[in-house]
Amino acid sequence: MDSPNRLPRSIRELLRCPICRAKLRADGESLICEGRACHARFPVIDGVPVLLNEAGSVFSIADFVAKRSTYFKSGDDSRKGKLRDALRRLVPAIGENLEAQENFGRLARLLLEQTTHPRVLVLGGSILGQGMEALVEDPDVELVDTDVSFGPRTSLICDAHDIPFDDESFDGVVAQAVLEHVADPYRCVAEIHRVLDHRGLIYAETPFMQQVHGGRYDFTRFTHLGHRRLFRTFDEIDSGAVSGPGTALAWSYQYFLLSFTASRMLRDLILAFSGLTAFFLKYFDRYLIDKPAALDAASGYYFLGRKGSGALPDAALIELYRGAV
Repeated sequence: MDSPNRLPRSIRELLRCPICRAKLRADGESLICEGRACHARFPVIDGVPVLLNEAGSVFSIADFVAKRSTYFKSGDDSRKGKLRDALRRLVPAIGENLEAQENFGRLARLLLEQTTHPRVLVLGGSILGQGMEALVEDPDVELVDTDVSFGPRTSLICDAHDIPFDDESFDGVVAQAVLEHVADPYRCVAEIHRVLDHRGLIYAETPFMQQVHGGRYDFTRFTHLGHRRLFRTFDEIDSGAVSGPGTALAWSYQYFLLSFTASRMLRDLILAFSGLTAFFLKYFDRYLIDKPAALDAASGYYFLGRKGSGALPDAALIELYRGAV
């Protein structure tokens, strides 16, 4: 399948219709489903195919054709917008991901142990995720960056509820800070399971103690055991907290202050003030991150697992509790 898009030919051959999973063929600036009862047409915009099953997505293809804001807002070129962005860059972050860099390094090693040229699907990959350098900088790892927003790394627009690839297309999948933003995370994990090779690896990070940070596109939170149940069709390699109680406390403090106003200008000032007065809390996590009680109060969790052939029973799930209650 030849098409004017950013995906290499080896990846294009794996693309499937997100509606019926039939093969696709290129037709100018579009991809057309070859399914007998489908024949859906999908645009390719600035080299990025837009493969959405609109019946099962909160997004529409028209959003992307018109380049409207979806999860990420379109760039604000006004002076006020530039000043706001500059202010945010100067204020210390209130949270810290303590595990991502090491976990991605481990994921890269595991992938390269089982194949010389692993293919990895990144969901929510329009921008580089925290700690992903180990994957990005390894020339033997092939990343396919997808998202529901155009961005510097986006090579494909797709919705994780209907991943537009053939079964067992990938050696690994990354879903960092994604599954809280999908309407049905269980369906998305089932899709991840489907597109992974029989030895395929999943790495996910999902928040627990964090307030709404995606506006209308923010739906779900998980405890550590809830996160494990989400990935019950995977064999666990490792799991734990990525950000601890200090970060959770900083988030709560910041959003307590934000609760007093809906004014965008005042909220920007509050974000700056709370960042300057609460950023130090995240440093407690360096001491707390591996403590059992911290697992009950973490800001977010990670899961590293391998595709399994069965589902973890709920009776076995509760035996995996590692907190301090």
